[in-house]
Amino acid sequence: MKNLLLLFLLILLFVIPGYSQVERSANLQVNADRIEKRIFELAEFGKNERGEGYRVAYSDGDLAGRAYFINLMQQAGLEVRIDAAGNIIGRREGSDPNLKPIAFGSHIDMVPNGGNYDGAYGAITALEIIEVLNENKHLTRHPLEVLVFQNEEGGLVGSRAMTGNLKKEALDQLSVSGLSIREGIVKIGGDPERLEEAVRSPGDLTAFLEIHIEQSKVLEGRGIDVAIVEGIVGIEDWDITVEGIANHAGSTPMNDRQDALIAASKLVLAVNEVVNSFQGFQVGSVGKMKVEPGAPNVIPGRVEMSLQMRDLSTEKIMLMFSAIEERARQIEIETGTSITFIHSNLSNAPKMASKEIQDKMIEAAATLGISHMKMQSGAGHDVQEMAALGPIGLVFIPSKDGISHNPLEFSSKADMEKGANLMLRTVLLLDKQKPPFIQK
Repeated sequence: MKNLLLLFLLILLFVIPGYSQVERSANLQVNADRIEKRIFELAEFGKNERGEGYRVAYSDGDLAGRAYFINLMQQAGLEVRIDAAGNIIGRREGSDPNLKPIAFGSHIDMVPNGGNYDGAYGAITALEIIEVLNENKHLTRHPLEVLVFQNEEGGLVGSRAMTGNLKKEALDQLSVSGLSIREGIVKIGGDPERLEEAVRSPGDLTAFLEIHIEQSKVLEGRGIDVAIVEGIVGIEDWDITVEGIANHAGSTPMNDRQDALIAASKLVLAVNEVVNSFQGFQVGSVGKMKVEPGAPNVIPGRVEMSLQMRDLSTEKIMLMFSAIEERARQIEIETGTSITFIHSNLSNAPKMASKEIQDKMIEAAATLGISHMKMQSGAGHDVQEMAALGPIGLVFIPSKDGISHNPLEFSSKADMEKGANLMLRTVLLLDKQKPPFIQK
């Protein structure tokens, strides 16, 4: 009888509390009202005289927004610091000091006359995860880190600094605020002379997660709650020069012209046709064109233009380029011009999301009753830099009419709630696993 009583006491002391912790974690939910309230509060910082959002990096509005966010992080009990690059880092300790942190976050700077959700939603969701865990007295095994990167919109400056990919010459570039990046880092509390102290090593993070508005209308058009991102596309750029012969536009017969602009126009159409001929979500664009000599009475003799292609597969990009080159040779013959391509050395390789993190996100979506689809990201985000430090995961929620970088940018409270709950559940699922458990 004594043995049975002892067994019962042990169950009360150890087993039932354990089940209770698991059950509580399965039922944790974010506070959507708090998320939306903070979106609106943050939006007040940096407005210009017309009431438009102008929280560009290193501006007074950015500084005020950062102070607001740091205060919220401190109120949530995070140990907050600003690294040498000016990134804001908030840490919540876990129960196992031997585990690497699970990190999540985004940025709060915006483009000029931007919207209230791009970046800000991801940062506010990261903080919301901490708030929910605190309110439910849930201690994770892993330490947790909320990362707010500086100047994402200016070229992933903060995340590049954290991974050691911010080149010294970039510090002298002017930001939209009018300050150089070097001056901006000083203004927000960093130290550009000690950037090496901000660099973290591969393997420093168990995982990094980011959530963002979609910036297109695929989700809205299909009525799907979230996109689980397979990877961030690689970007390859070429400078193209088309050489013809400038001549008098009034006296040169139409069938006796070597018009560089005609050839360039045919090439633009060829790019569109070639890229559309491949299966998948690849894109190709000609976004810049300079016509010389640029007079209404002179046949164009030279055109300089750009070519950019994006896809998760660099191999596919290069196959498309080969097909475009072949079309260019045909256009040369048809138009009597010459076309040259110079490949940029500023290419970005694709960054793939962790398959295991994607699986955890799918599991979380199924548990929560959230519809989902797979998608690639055609835009860059801080998460792509974090792939150098550990496995990454990225989620999109719908943005109304696909609008982004615009004051009309909007995501509903219901959509933000679903995405934030998916992030919270994913963090909890990752935290339960025993390392090593994620492959990049």
